[in-house]
Amino acid sequence: MASAAEQLAANMNFGAFQKATDLHKRIWFTVVAMVIYRLGTYIPIPGINAAAFASAFAGQSKGILGMFDMFSGGAVSRMAVFALNVTPYISASIIVQLLGSVYPPWEKLRKEGGEAGRKQLNQYTRYLTVALALFQSAGIAIGLSNSQGVVDNPGWIFVLSTMVTLTGGTMFVMWLGEQITSRGIGNGTSLIIFASIVARMPTALWDLFQQARVGQLGVPALIGLLGLAVGVVLAIVFFERSQRRLLIVYPKRQVGNRMFGGENSFLPLKINVSGVIPPIFASSLLLLPATILGFLAKTNLPSWASWLPDVVAQFTHGKPAFMVAYGVMIVFFCFFYTSVVFNPEDTAENLRKYGGNLPGIRPGKRTAEYIDYVLTRLTLIGAVYIASVCLLPEFFIAQSGGTAQSFQFGGTSILIVVSVTMDTVAQIQSHLLAHQYEGLIKKSKLRGARR
Repeated sequence: MASAAEQLAANMNFGAFQKATDLHKRIWFTVVAMVIYRLGTYIPIPGINAAAFASAFAGQSKGILGMFDMFSGGAVSRMAVFALNVTPYISASIIVQLLGSVYPPWEKLRKEGGEAGRKQLNQYTRYLTVALALFQSAGIAIGLSNSQGVVDNPGWIFVLSTMVTLTGGTMFVMWLGEQITSRGIGNGTSLIIFASIVARMPTALWDLFQQARVGQLGVPALIGLLGLAVGVVLAIVFFERSQRRLLIVYPKRQVGNRMFGGENSFLPLKINVSGVIPPIFASSLLLLPATILGFLAKTNLPSWASWLPDVVAQFTHGKPAFMVAYGVMIVFFCFFYTSVVFNPEDTAENLRKYGGNLPGIRPGKRTAEYIDYVLTRLTLIGAVYIASVCLLPEFFIAQSGGTAQSFQFGGTSILIVVSVTMDTVAQIQSHLLAHQYEGLIKKSKLRGARR
């Protein structure tokens, strides 16, 4: 039998959406914030020769710079004030989250600090974001100053102004994401990345059809690529919504003359606990050395380093070495990140405190071992699923002979877009469900007052 919440969710329609005025305000706030963010990706930093920078960027668009440009909505290729986007904030969040599991003071804040501890860790994340943004912007500014013809007046003034501009842009985007989270719908950081990727899709699709029109990409290859994209979307929806439910039984207990407990619930374990973190980490760690080696390969190499260009060529999109390393790193980060964010021992201890237990499994250590047993196998399925989604476009590039490389949206970007869309829809449904409950409560109060 469906629960009351499921019955309300099934009865929600457009009429219920029209009555949810608070949801309308949240949606409009999110839309306005996205427009402001997109405008910032078109404002260039001062002192840049746009034509010279575009020419220099074109040579590195297939490396890590191209990936950052995709996640920033084209801000990197235009060297806009939002070029760093939320990358420093995401890196800082991951670092703080990892340290919150291994560094005892922060682990205590995370487990026992409650709301105050969470706010303190968020403050540490902001401080670390500023430090990472300053470091990355300094590297960008120095690199631009050393590039011939890219900067009009290179020097320490340009370096300082670029650091202030890019760091300020990152902090504004971070603040905007927090405002979307609190006053809009969904996770603000995820929606910003989502908007950046979606904004590039019309151009990418147009380029793809132009390649098919001039004969660079065959019509069967085009149809296969579009069909592959649809199949990947369906697979992502299926796996992201899949979960293993472990039955939890709460024994009955008597308090005075009343009986409590005796109900059953479920412990949901997702197939993909780590989300989109593994492919992002794997792409960054794999493309960063390739980008650095690409810069070095263009210089006058000594005779003993003549092998460097051949190594760089093997670690590009569509090459076997790249695909093998990419898949192995995705699987590794799936297991690593899952072990960090989900602790079976803590879950088993919480179940024991509240009197819950798994049928046929003794509470405590045995429960933790069983949860870890199930989670390990689910993580293996999730790792294979994420690696398959991210490697399918690479296989297509290899089969097409590299002609589809300009199609810049791989499995990682599709995974982010579909996951954020599902989360946003779930957020909207939760707001509508809360509005339905508020309406029921108001009606019950009015009936009670009349009586």
